[in-house]
Amino acid sequence: APARVELHTDSRYLANAFNQGWLDSWQDNGWKTSSNKPVKNKDLWQKLLAAVEKHEVEWTWVKGHAGNPLNELVDDMVGQARAKFK
Repeated sequence: APARVELHTDSRYLANAFNQGWLDSWQDNGWKTSSNKPVKNKDLWQKLLAAVEKHEVEWTWVKGHAGNPLNELVDDMVGQARAKFK
């Protein structure tokens, strides 16, 4: 079932890709940037688009490493997960 999600990210690139219409432009331009270069990680963008397309997602940028408790928690979790793969 579709869900309403408020996703907070410290990646301006990710938030802007959705909020400023970059993804729409990239797709319309055959996955090329405004400078006519191939979009990096096209496969990952396509997977993310497929994952969110049925949902209402609000992309909110938060400053990283600025004391936001949930952002710090996620950073810690990512570090722990990354350590398992080293």
